[in-house]
Amino acid sequence: MKTINTYLHKKILVLGLAKSGVGAASLLHQLGAFVTVNDYKPLSENPEAQGLLEQGVKVICGEHPIELLEEGFELIVKNPGIPYHNPMIKGAIERGIPVITEVELAYQISDAPFIAITGTNGKTTTTTLIYEMLKVGEKDPLIAGNIGTVASEVAQVAQEHHHIVIELSSFQLMGTPSFRPRIAILTNLYEAHLDYHGTRLEYVKAKANITKNQKNDDFFIVNAEQEEVMNIALQSKAKIVPFSTKRELSSGAYVKEGWVTFNGEQIMKQENIRLPGAHNLENILSAVAAAKLSGVSNDSIFNVLNAFAGVKHRLQFIGEIEGRQFYNDSKATNILATKNALAAFEKPIVLLCGGLDRGNEFDELIPSFKNVKAMVTFGQTAEKMERVATESGIKSIHRVDNVGKAVPLAYQLSDAGDVILLSPACASWDQYKTFEVRGDIFIEAVHKLK
Repeated sequence: MKTINTYLHKKILVLGLAKSGVGAASLLHQLGAFVTVNDYKPLSENPEAQGLLEQGVKVICGEHPIELLEEGFELIVKNPGIPYHNPMIKGAIERGIPVITEVELAYQISDAPFIAITGTNGKTTTTTLIYEMLKVGEKDPLIAGNIGTVASEVAQVAQEHHHIVIELSSFQLMGTPSFRPRIAILTNLYEAHLDYHGTRLEYVKAKANITKNQKNDDFFIVNAEQEEVMNIALQSKAKIVPFSTKRELSSGAYVKEGWVTFNGEQIMKQENIRLPGAHNLENILSAVAAAKLSGVSNDSIFNVLNAFAGVKHRLQFIGEIEGRQFYNDSKATNILATKNALAAFEKPIVLLCGGLDRGNEFDELIPSFKNVKAMVTFGQTAEKMERVATESGIKSIHRVDNVGKAVPLAYQLSDAGDVILLSPACASWDQYKTFEVRGDIFIEAVHKLK
């Protein structure tokens, strides 16, 4: 960890806690700042705030009083989930108070270089693949960011020989004025988080922050098949490393004659990759590019891709029972994710789907149902799912109360050689606290079948 005096005796407000807020407040306190933490949750229900109070950090809980901004703060570190139209953030900007996220702090103190991954889809899988490839390749990686580990805590233990592999959301990237990864990856861009950013343009601008501080000795790995992504690449000072699942490139990562290829070098045969799906091939190619740029051997890459069965809840292979393969894709909380999951298989599919009703219909899924032989629905959208299933010609359609009951029924409806796929196309909150809980119930039900 670098010893910096940037925040010594500075008055800093940490707005919003959760993991990143706790990490930021603790680090700033350690760096000699006068830290005030403000969180909306009452102190009596806020063990994180209680812990900071015991460290000697000033804590204000239960509300976000706008008059706090009159106390002379020189910096605000905000929770990424707090939007910029929040009155406290708007007020800070109007007063000329800089606003950053905890990732910026992590970068400022880190002795290790960063490999940073962002994009609408594929971030977690790509981040995990890179981490595993570097780990098997003995490159001493650490994993951080939106994947669940607090970047500023990881950066405190990182040394020069480490590589910090970090997944970043658009929310985090909006508060990174100096963050400069040695390798940056932009997997893809689709419409998302417009309730936060307001417009697609603002969302794209936020994602572009991943490369804004890169120099000509850095690398920017980009999806060559997306015009928006390539437009961002045109503005970057880094060395551009493209990837494509659709065509051979003059450089970068692509598939040629059945081989995953990087800069003309054959890395491994595509048929030896365990992780299914065209969308996952994008993630694989970008991960291979990052691994090769980091000096990882082809053998290490092969060993990871030949064994990697998916990130938990993201098209995760659970196991096989009597010739039926079970996949947990509970993270598929929208239509696009389920379309990608269905496209990953050529075998007959028994699809488990449904969940929170956000008011949308599911007609977009109909072309993707060509391999679906049966559907088991649950949750608020069960009736909507059944309507599109009927219109697509699926004959076997069944409704159950929950995911736990869906699994044994799906097994009864299946034959040897089929795929039983949980890919809900909906959020979980009508029945389950998180998509992780929903996925864990699916996994448990599969194990009971065994």
